[in-house]
Amino acid sequence: MPPDETTGVTDHRKRPRRRGKDLDTAIFQAVLAELAERGYAKLTMERVAERARTGKASLYRRWPTRMELVMDAVYHQLPDPSSIPDTGSLRGDLLAVLREIAELLAGPAGEALRGVLSDALHDPARTAEMRQHSQGAGRRRMQEITRRAAERGEIDATEITPRRLEAGQALLRNHFLFNGVPIPDEVIVEIVDDVLIPLFNRPANRP
Repeated sequence: MPPDETTGVTDHRKRPRRRGKDLDTAIFQAVLAELAERGYAKLTMERVAERARTGKASLYRRWPTRMELVMDAVYHQLPDPSSIPDTGSLRGDLLAVLREIAELLAGPAGEALRGVLSDALHDPARTAEMRQHSQGAGRRRMQEITRRAAERGEIDATEITPRRLEAGQALLRNHFLFNGVPIPDEVIVEIVDDVLIPLFNRPANRP
C-alpha cells in the first residue's frame, strides 16, 4: 500500500492482515527486527503489533508478557534438531552446534537473552515464568548429537545425562554474558575438547 499522500507515512493498519502461520512468522520477524533496531529494553507490544500489521490485543491474548513473546520468537528461528549436519563424529557435531549458537548470540537472539535474564533475575515470578515457558530446544539438539554418537559407538548411551547435555551451552552462555560477542572460536574448541569430550567419556555412575 502506498504512503498517505498528506503525511507520506504508510498506515500499516489499512494493509490486509495476516493469519495463521503467516501471522506467526510476521510477528516473530517483527520481534527480531525490533530487537535488532531498538534492543530488548525498548521493545514494546505496540511496536511489534504495528510492524507485524496486527492488533495489540491479539498479541496479549497469546503472549501475556513481553518475555514470553520474545522467547517464542527466538526459539522459532532455531533449526530443528533433526536438521543438524551430521559431520560423522561427536567432536565435529559439537563444534558445529556450538558455533551455530555463538552466531545466533551475536544477533537479536543474544540481545533477547540478555534482556530476558535481566528481567527474570530480579523477579522470582519472572524466573518461574521463564522456566515454565522454556521449550528445551537446546537440550533436544544435544540429545540428537549424542544419540548419533552412541549409535556410532563413540560413547555409551548411559553416559548421556541431562546435566551433561546442558554443560556446553551453559558455558557458552556464561562466556557470552560476561565477555560479550563475538565468541572466539578458540573458546568453542576449548569447551568441546577440554570439557564435553572428556565429560561424555566419563562413567556417569560414579561411586
